[in-house]
Amino acid sequence: MINMSYIKKVYNTGNVSFEALRGVDLDIADNEYIAIVGPSGSGKSTLMNLMGCLDTPSSGEYQLEGQRVDKLTANQLAEVRNTRVGFVFQAFNLLPYASAFENVELPLLFAGMRGRERRLRVTELLSQVGLGDKMANKPTEMSGGEMQRTAIARALANRPKLILADEPTGNLDTKSGTEIIKIFDELQETGHTVIIITHDMNIANHCQRVIKLKDGMIHNGNGTPQT
Repeated sequence: MINMSYIKKVYNTGNVSFEALRGVDLDIADNEYIAIVGPSGSGKSTLMNLMGCLDTPSSGEYQLEGQRVDKLTANQLAEVRNTRVGFVFQAFNLLPYASAFENVELPLLFAGMRGRERRLRVTELLSQVGLGDKMANKPTEMSGGEMQRTAIARALANRPKLILADEPTGNLDTKSGTEIIKIFDELQETGHTVIIITHDMNIANHCQRVIKLKDGMIHNGNGTPQT
């Protein structure tokens, strides 16, 4: 699914350069269930942005499902994001004045799916995450857990194989967080590759593999940089 070879990411602000990733080598197989952990500033979000083609590396090679994507144009990267990656964020990123149905429908509209097929797909997705009776509700009428379920349904709209979740339980109570992780479990069991960025080691240890980042590098279990 993912192959990264000596990935670096440098941010330049005026005369100041900051190396967010310092030579990351990483392989993630199809259908793996991965947690990425590390302190603030370790490079977790930068790595997720690169995995999801929201950004490009400064150097190194990134292959997604066998395709080299680090050299794609902005339009080509947008196509990859829209069809092959589903994103779930801590802040939900829902349209506040749109219903759950309309929020999930949006990526299908962009994809050009026809009306009847689109309506059936949205109904299927919201039912899948337990919101079959909340389709008309707006985010202001939903709990945090319901908003995150809506965001997961939206992420699944175009049937991506890769699901990237950035602190998906960070704004939720324990019960709602547990329910959201159960949905990710089910997604992995049905063939998705699921990658979760988290500060919660209970969630991390629930995954098949934990990748630890520190100072822009992957570290082994003994705390030393990966070589």
